[in-house]
Amino acid sequence: MSTADTPRYVVAVRALCEFTAKQGDLDLRFTPSPTAQEGIAGHVLVAARRSDNYESEISLNGEHGLLRVRGRADGYDPTLHRLEEIKTFRGDLGRMPENHRALHWAQARIYGWLMCRERGWAELTLALVYFDIASQQETVFTEVMTADELEQFFVQQCARFLAWAEQELAHRQARDAAWSALAFPHPAFRTGQRELAQAVYQGVTSARCVLAQAPTGIGKTIGTLFPLLKAAPAQQLDKLFFLTAKTSGRSLALGAVALLKQATPTLPLRVLELVARDKACEHPDKACHGDSCPLAKGFYDRLPQARAAAVLDGASGSAALRTVALEHAVCPYYLAQDLVRWSDLVIGDYNYYFDSSAMLYSMTLANQWRVAVLVDEAHNLIERGRKMYSAELDHGSFMRMRLLAPASVRKNIDKLSRCWTALLKENAEPYQVLPALPDKFVTALQLCITGIGEFFSEHPTRIDADLQRFYFDAIHFARMAEAFGDHSLCDISRQDGRDAVLCLRNVIPAPFLAPRFAATRSTTLFSATLSPWHFYSDTLGLPATTAWIDVASPFTAAQLTVRLVSTISTRFRQRAGSIDPIIDLMVRQYRERPGNYLTFFSSFDYLQAVTARLITLHPELPIWQQARRMDDAGREDFLARFAPGGRGIGFAVLGGSFGEGIDLPGDRLIGAFIATLGLPQMNPVNEQIMQRMQQRFGSGYGYDYTYLFPGLQKVVQAAGRVIRTPSDRGIVVLIDDRYPRPQIRALLPRWWQPE
Repeated sequence: MSTADTPRYVVAVRALCEFTAKQGDLDLRFTPSPTAQEGIAGHVLVAARRSDNYESEISLNGEHGLLRVRGRADGYDPTLHRLEEIKTFRGDLGRMPENHRALHWAQARIYGWLMCRERGWAELTLALVYFDIASQQETVFTEVMTADELEQFFVQQCARFLAWAEQELAHRQARDAAWSALAFPHPAFRTGQRELAQAVYQGVTSARCVLAQAPTGIGKTIGTLFPLLKAAPAQQLDKLFFLTAKTSGRSLALGAVALLKQATPTLPLRVLELVARDKACEHPDKACHGDSCPLAKGFYDRLPQARAAAVLDGASGSAALRTVALEHAVCPYYLAQDLVRWSDLVIGDYNYYFDSSAMLYSMTLANQWRVAVLVDEAHNLIERGRKMYSAELDHGSFMRMRLLAPASVRKNIDKLSRCWTALLKENAEPYQVLPALPDKFVTALQLCITGIGEFFSEHPTRIDADLQRFYFDAIHFARMAEAFGDHSLCDISRQDGRDAVLCLRNVIPAPFLAPRFAATRSTTLFSATLSPWHFYSDTLGLPATTAWIDVASPFTAAQLTVRLVSTISTRFRQRAGSIDPIIDLMVRQYRERPGNYLTFFSSFDYLQAVTARLITLHPELPIWQQARRMDDAGREDFLARFAPGGRGIGFAVLGGSFGEGIDLPGDRLIGAFIATLGLPQMNPVNEQIMQRMQQRFGSGYGYDYTYLFPGLQKVVQAAGRVIRTPSDRGIVVLIDDRYPRPQIRALLPRWWQPE
């Protein structure tokens, strides 16, 4: 085999340096870092201050053994013959941990050698340029190194990484061979499952996104993961991301992996489950630095052994990873973040890829990974996307924090308080949309952020929960203010006698999510409720080339009786008169066929009014109900009442914990009553959202996109709890006088035959 044909391991400069040059403690005191926009703006401003022939974003690469090292140097100033590594920051630069600076020098020296090699230079000046976002001042550290010295440093770093790279290259080759030959873990595909798998496979091979509506019960998790694994080798995919809205989705994905490994025990598949920091933290009472947390002390010194053990162990779930981390006395959360680089399949929440500071997305760009993404229960992504790109500040919480704020930050806080008071006086209505961002308020907020950040840098061990909470809320608000546009609203609301809340409310997440889709080879979004497809495509920002597939249900109309009860109105004004007829309907059905039923209402108030009346009229009937703010134990107790062979009626709120993501097969659940059309409440906020939808998509879409489509999606999800397997039989009763309307019936599943 020629040298050109020799397989090489490609590694980014930053990834190489983080592997070889990081030492000492984990230390997060010099945080938070500037936003991506601030960082870009800082780089642009530094470049603008240089000579006219200054070079920016210089692509460089080099080889050592089987390694190919690549990256983009920030800038080269030919007037000074100086290669610059630019870092934006906040706070006191003097408090930056030494191991952070060492990492920056390592990156500069690697780029320095690649530059000298490419251009034939004998020596070069290297510079670390630290740009303060607040003051816009530069602090520059320089060193002059010969090409020989830089080459020696490059070779040393590569040598430290070479054994790991050989291992990774061997894993990649074994992985690709095994995945290509992978067999489906069941004797045959279920009805509809093959069609779904083919759509995912074709989406990856043609570099298109896929929007797949596929019914519950066909095995969507394995039906999407299997074809992605099969396609990965030919498409040279580096990583697969399986993203979920809930913990139950992660469990299903891990179950699918276990099924694959059971069928193929030697399958080379490294799986990583990401969990939230608060759930992974072993010492929640301690700060993330070596002077406070024992798992942060010497973290980078013990990381190589923990990393090697985790990869060798092949631990999939978070519990197994925690065991490995604690055996090596490192933080489980930050070990997981490091292992993203060395995993094939990463399973985690939506926010890890779609959030404004999403780790998986930023790592994909930085490492130029070729990735494919699966989005489970994708109907949730609209609302989750809105929350990710919304921000709010509570005036009451701010005023309480202000009373106890340290003296050194009081001046900036008082200035913000005056701006806030003036803003509230100008907008005194219970709900008001501002025509534009309050620029004076945002400027004062930025000064507050700078001042509080400096305070925390100077007092790294001080614990001030209220001040810290406001600080992070303010940073997020400022970041969303930078990206404010016609996709969002700026409003002030005063509800239920509470103090005012200033909100940047995202309505259409498409502008924020579109770059995430563009960064993948293919993204498949799947759910049992993704109809009509254009609603999801428009609001999520899917590419115009996205393929749409509606997989036929494996269930038949004979399995599910669907009754439309049009003689009862569940509108707010008619609810009092609907209670007795609904009770009569439920009791009649229950006595006709005793068993477990689940009833959904539009609100807790409606639910409680019906249950109170039912207890009075039929005290002998066994019932249980969802409570407000129900905890995990309460949810488990609620579901446990749906025992096989059981009898009774559970009451829940539509769109809540029990409207989706629960599995009650067989006679654990034989029927559901849905006493609502599911439409979101008509209130000033939703009316503003409707106006924004009309402005963006046309006057005919405002009501449908705001009320009708989200409402019916919840109804279909809730009804989907009844039929879970091919042997299930049950009934769904849809109660509202609007259900017979053609535009409503058109949104119900095709296989239903409503009576």
